[in-house]
Amino acid sequence: MRKPERFRHFLEYFTTHFPEPETELIYSNPYELIVAVVLSAQCTDKRVNQVMPALLEHFPTPAELAAASVEDIFPFIRSVSYPNNKAKHLAGLGRMLVQDFGGEVPSTIEELQRLPGVGRKTANVVVSVIYNQPAMAVDTHVFRVSHRLGLVSKTATTPLAVEKDLLRYIPEALVPKAHHWLILHGRYICVARSPKCAVCPLTSWCKYYAEVVNKQSTTSTKLPIKRTLKPSDSHI
Repeated sequence: MRKPERFRHFLEYFTTHFPEPETELIYSNPYELIVAVVLSAQCTDKRVNQVMPALLEHFPTPAELAAASVEDIFPFIRSVSYPNNKAKHLAGLGRMLVQDFGGEVPSTIEELQRLPGVGRKTANVVVSVIYNQPAMAVDTHVFRVSHRLGLVSKTATTPLAVEKDLLRYIPEALVPKAHHWLILHGRYICVARSPKCAVCPLTSWCKYYAEVVNKQSTTSTKLPIKRTLKPSDSHI
């Protein structure tokens, strides 16, 4: 199956069955989202949602975060991954938002990447979710699922290469949604260690299923060949 056809199947299925996907991070404004996304690096959205209420109670705006020290922030995020680094990132992020952007979260990928703790993936999430721009954030789920489904080339070995491959075939208006489709499919069905192919609705055109799962199933169900004895084989 050629790549354009795989994308057609992908887009048709999700636009029909999951037309309005949303991030699982809980937020009410751009500031809260960017803080949540910084905390979510190599951490679950569930854990981030658990720590955000107390964090925001003490630092509800960029101004309060800018005035906080790393030591002030750390106790509220100690249960997330890499809390020391993330406390430093948030302290710097708050100061830069106030000093360089007037307390507003910038709307361009280039400006966002100037903020501490904000790489291309985080910047893409913010402009996609908040500003509905056609940006594709490639995390581990998007990277894994897009390769397994056969949406990107085997030579796409970096997040940026995967991002470019996906943007080549997904209409701009659907890019923000496709980002969530790939993440959620990877989070709940096409999981890393034991993908749930038995309940996946995409197996009829999934490259991984055809090349790995279906092949293994066919091999394991083959019966051993029974050899018929010839007269010359008999010792009688």
